[in-house]
Amino acid sequence: MTKNLPRSGRRRELAGIVLNGLSAGVLLLILGLGVITIALPALVGGMPLTVLTGSMRPHLPPGTLVVIKPIPLEEIGVGDVITFQLESGQSTVVTHRVIERSVDSASGEVRFTTQGDNNNTPDPEPVRPVQVRGTVWYAVPYLGWVNQAVDGQTRSWAIPTLAGALFAFAAWTVGSGLREQSRKRRAQTDAPQAHGDDERGAAS
Repeated sequence: MTKNLPRSGRRRELAGIVLNGLSAGVLLLILGLGVITIALPALVGGMPLTVLTGSMRPHLPPGTLVVIKPIPLEEIGVGDVITFQLESGQSTVVTHRVIERSVDSASGEVRFTTQGDNNNTPDPEPVRPVQVRGTVWYAVPYLGWVNQAVDGQTRSWAIPTLAGALFAFAAWTVGSGLREQSRKRRAQTDAPQAHGDDERGAAS
């Protein structure tokens, strides 16, 4: 004869299942964000940037995270979205679409005419190859605000701290699961013995 778990025990078991599910979901979400914003850009020598203006609406509204990657100049054509420095050597960059590719008659150097999707006119100056940082590889809406908040100085301590917390959390989750499995095995092992004792007591 089997005995039902007390109601409080069933509640604890259900709460544990829900908590483990939520914990696993949060862990996977954080790991996924880490891959999108850190691992993949580093893999191709790219970098994540945040769209701050509405010049590329509706495809890249403010707050969008764009990941750019280097690409050979000969592969950049009309329709590609590139990120370029406003002035060579300066940190300020713009992400706009190439609407024309030309060659300077004097130097023979390639030039890119760019324009924001939401702008009525092209950018005033053609983009030189030295200004190009890369093309947009992929974009994630809204995640750019998080990237903007976590600056370079913050990343120096936030990323190692987050990684350590994730490993600790993963270890705790695995340990909890192993302990729960061990408890269930002990309960199943003890059940037949208790059942046999009950039968002998009834026969005497």
